[in-house]
Amino acid sequence: MNSQTPLLRTENLHKWYGKIHALRGVNIDVYAGEVLGLIGDNGAGKSTFVKIISGVERKSSGKIFWKGEEVDIISIKQARSLGIETVYQEQALAPQLTVLQNIFLGRPITKHGPLGVLDNKAMAKAAAPIINELGLNVQLDQEVRFCSGGEQQGVAVARALLFKANLVILDEPTRALSATGVERILEFIRGLKQQGIAVIVISHVFPQIFPVTDRFVVLSRGKVVTEKRAEETSPEDLTRIVVEKTK
Repeated sequence: MNSQTPLLRTENLHKWYGKIHALRGVNIDVYAGEVLGLIGDNGAGKSTFVKIISGVERKSSGKIFWKGEEVDIISIKQARSLGIETVYQEQALAPQLTVLQNIFLGRPITKHGPLGVLDNKAMAKAAAPIINELGLNVQLDQEVRFCSGGEQQGVAVARALLFKANLVILDEPTRALSATGVERILEFIRGLKQQGIAVIVISHVFPQIFPVTDRFVVLSRGKVVTEKRAEETSPEDLTRIVVEKTK
């Protein structure tokens, strides 16, 4: 893959739910180290697009290319094997489990093969540098339910980093966070970008993610209606476009 080849490309992507046409020929490119803002009103198709890329849903038609090769993403496991990690709005964390258990949820390190006992020492050794790198003030044996909203987002991001994601999808990462929590998430995104990791950010709150976003794609009624680089637009301009396209 050369620098001009998109990490992810979708061509004429469609998704039907019965008679509902949720995606209508969506073409989107995402490049390594790029932060792409995916925005639009409710029902625009943002979540549907992400579910297809992350393996939660199957596309109805169209093509998906990963590092220039056509792929058919049929499961979350396959998406993760490609290097696609999704941090959902609900964070997909188990609140009663510890930080360490959540980081390795579904992919634990075990002794004596996959059916052996958990190797907590090996998992802690692998997770600690990532936690420190992200500046998270949490203990690995701390239950996630006692973490703040920003810390929980950080745990989910740590999981993506640990498993060497090439593309991280963040679904409304700043929703219901304090100003401090929002700034922590922006720092996470900057850190991912510095490591050459591509990021797709879904957000209704354009001003919050604007400082870290390179390019915006606006969806409306299942179609891409416009695409703008950050230096060509503003939060106010993007808000106007979204409102106009939903009338």
